[in-house]
Amino acid sequence: MKKTIFAAAIAALVLPFGASAQPKANADPGLTFTVVKENPITSIKDQNRSGTCWCFSAMAFLESEAIRINNLKKEDYPDFSEMFVVSKSYQERAEEFVRMDGHLGFGAGSWSEDAVHHIMKNSGLVPQEVMPGLNYGTELPVHGEVDATAKAYVDAIVKKPNRTLSTAWQKGFKGIMDAYFGECPEEFEYKGKKYTPASYRDSFKLNADDYVTLTSFTHHPFYTTFAVEVCDNWRRDVSYNVPIDELMEALYYALENGYTTCWGGDVSEAGFTRNGTAILIDPKASTAGSDKERWVGKADDKPEKAEAKPAEAPKELVADQAFRQKGFDEKTTTDDHGMQAYGIAKDQFGNKYIMIKNSWGESGKYKGLWYMSDAFCRGKVLGIMLHKDALPKALKAKLGIK
Repeated sequence: MKKTIFAAAIAALVLPFGASAQPKANADPGLTFTVVKENPITSIKDQNRSGTCWCFSAMAFLESEAIRINNLKKEDYPDFSEMFVVSKSYQERAEEFVRMDGHLGFGAGSWSEDAVHHIMKNSGLVPQEVMPGLNYGTELPVHGEVDATAKAYVDAIVKKPNRTLSTAWQKGFKGIMDAYFGECPEEFEYKGKKYTPASYRDSFKLNADDYVTLTSFTHHPFYTTFAVEVCDNWRRDVSYNVPIDELMEALYYALENGYTTCWGGDVSEAGFTRNGTAILIDPKASTAGSDKERWVGKADDKPEKAEAKPAEAPKELVADQAFRQKGFDEKTTTDDHGMQAYGIAKDQFGNKYIMIKNSWGESGKYKGLWYMSDAFCRGKVLGIMLHKDALPKALKAKLGIK
């Protein structure tokens, strides 16, 4: 019994907060896509068995920002270390968890704002080569053990077994992070130059204050800010609340004008398939293991055979403002996954899709890329982070952003 409970506890810790029963992969809808606009992205990464999509999507976004801002050639594309950010975030979350006497969500999940507005801003960035973050014997992230260990440690600390907190507990927690991910460097040499994490960030002209997040819900007034009420938003970072039509307008405007965005939302839908498409169909189905496996099933789950060329466009649900709010209020739209939106495409019927870079390795029909329908995005996005200059001028003025 104890072994069973312990295994279940570890499995639960691997899942990001907000995860619910998820659908298995379904059939390829037989769509073909034509690229309308495609912005530069770096290579596909694999978060594997870790709940760190928030960081992988943020680093992908920042890498594209570095390319855009500095007009970099492909051979100069950066590869930022995810685990530098994860280690720093975990340490800061542990301190907040203890200060809150354990009344705070504690786990692998977070929001992209954590990576950009806190870790990058206050601690900087380092190259992947300098801190791969795989000091525990695997080639890809496997975080069940470190997640369980970190949680058990802070749970013990908040009980104050010495009746008062010692001066050693933060060092002890840092020791866990260092053992699994490696020490976060204060200085390092890279390609013949010496850097600190802050100077390396600055070498790409990345400024955290240039980035804003949009969301869209009616339980707060539009054109104001609020902290989206999900456990992974543990820092209570605020987003600008706008009608969904204006959020989508901002997303397309950004993509059309050479920017990418960091996309966060719900992928626990039957229409989000391992074949690289995300379509808003009626959900009717569930899955463990890697992050990818939770949402779209195992590779050996055989989808039903689909027609190669559908006779008509997929029939999707109508994703209006009321649909979004109902899903959020009833917990059918949950905080599942973070990805990078980097382009626009159309299917053979002329319907618009958002091109997505995922962090599940070069899997699926499009080798790690997804095509997300306009309706799916409208219905299931929780927020998009983008450069403030990527906002349409009218919206920027409404929000008072300079």
